[in-house]
Amino acid sequence: MTAGGARCECAALPPGWRKEEVIRKSGLSAGKSDVYYYSPSGKKFRSKPQLARYLGNAVDLSAFDFRTGKLMASKVQKSRQRLRAEALHPSKGKPDLNTTLPIRQTASIFKQPVTKVTNHPSNKVRADPQRVTEQPRQLFWEKRLQGLSASDVSEQILKSMELPKGLQGVGPGSTDEALLSAVASALHTGAAPITGQPSAAVEKNPAVWLNTAQPLCRAFVVTDEDIRKQEERVQQVRKRLEEALMADILSRAADGDEA
Repeated sequence: MTAGGARCECAALPPGWRKEEVIRKSGLSAGKSDVYYYSPSGKKFRSKPQLARYLGNAVDLSAFDFRTGKLMASKVQKSRQRLRAEALHPSKGKPDLNTTLPIRQTASIFKQPVTKVTNHPSNKVRADPQRVTEQPRQLFWEKRLQGLSASDVSEQILKSMELPKGLQGVGPGSTDEALLSAVASALHTGAAPITGQPSAAVEKNPAVWLNTAQPLCRAFVVTDEDIRKQEERVQQVRKRLEEALMADILSRAADGDEA
């Protein structure tokens, strides 16, 4: 359930646009607020990407703060400097003379080669025997994921997951954040079971004994008791999700009745 706030004019947007801040009264996020914007015709917008798609190129929202409804001075200055530099030094289009194979940037955190295919009838796709063999992996590449975090639609950082006590990291400068990233990446990129580093010597010399096919954690065993506890956690989270979805449905229905 939410409590509607008064709508006020938003000076950063074209005339007729209004801003509303609604306080959540119940649920897990009670006390937090949601910000909405209304167009002159009364259409409701819940996020900055949705607002940008509607306005298109008519309004520059690069310096617009969705929560406060104001333009951030630092971003406005950078935008002006960029436009001034583009006007003084316009870039000229150059033909792409690069003949290297394109690299797939999605579906995996590792770069994967793709095959160039054209409509020429004499073209044949040939297998490269050098790429069939397993490619070497950089040691401790998971540490590049440190400092990255996920956020919700309101740009608030989500709380990190809590790892089991039996799951312990290995390697230099090991942290729970790096361990979580390593385990999640291993589950995403590999089909083999995750068992941890099999050799205890990895603590003494990880550069020699590290198994790159396994994440940076000590060897562990998943018991039936661990599976039962995880099932209970999943049931609890599903129940909380059901309650949150029901509260959101009731909130949307109340907003529709007010409109």
